[in-house]
Amino acid sequence: MRVDVVTAVHAPYAVFLPAAWQSLRGQSHAEWTWLVQVDGPSDKVLDSLRGCGAADDPRVSVAAHGTTEGPAVSRNNALGRATAALVQNMDADDELEPDALATLADALTARPAAGYAVGHARDLLPDGDLIDHPLPVPPGALPRGALLEQWADGLPVHPAGAMWRRSLLLSLGGWSALHGMEDTALLMAASASADGVLVDAPTLRYRRHAAQRSRQNSKFSGGGGAGCPRPPTGRPPARAAVVDRDTGR
Repeated sequence: MRVDVVTAVHAPYAVFLPAAWQSLRGQSHAEWTWLVQVDGPSDKVLDSLRGCGAADDPRVSVAAHGTTEGPAVSRNNALGRATAALVQNMDADDELEPDALATLADALTARPAAGYAVGHARDLLPDGDLIDHPLPVPPGALPRGALLEQWADGLPVHPAGAMWRRSLLLSLGGWSALHGMEDTALLMAASASADGVLVDAPTLRYRRHAAQRSRQNSKFSGGGGAGCPRPPTGRPPARAAVVDRDTGR
């Protein structure tokens, strides 16, 4: 089954595109299209794609909307160009594991009722080391509402690496217009609306680097880190916690 891979990118993250491109070229699942959406000026992004050879691949489609709108709008513009039944997000500074597309697509094929699939995320450190993190939920079916229930104790899976049925994405309005929580809010809405599936395999390499706007004190702990905003319990706090995670723009 063909997969459209959506990547929103702005000029400062153009330097990471060759690594993202190599992770796509190394996929065991060959039926993919890369929909790159440029947020803001496009010169550096286009130069990077030409330099690594991605611009010459007919599976790569690049578009620019000419203004700076942020990751949610950029991804949604790319979603508007998608035609495949499955859509995979890949942030410009992240990488996919070699079997990511095959593993997630197979999981959705095996579970027709599931609207999304997600795997484990590993921190990709500047020296190339990969750090695994245990997840607090077992692999297999994620019944509707399961992630919302877990969110009170911290988001259990990483939202940036989810694969979606395009039909579910469109019904939810795409990525949410929430600063730093575009993919988290989408995953929570999806969990409230549809069943999902968690595969017992790493699928995302979440790059840690100095250019990230956010500075989370803790490493990724299954999804969103310790500072991820959580649903209120009891009376609301006087000041809401906010995570400013640079999601590829």
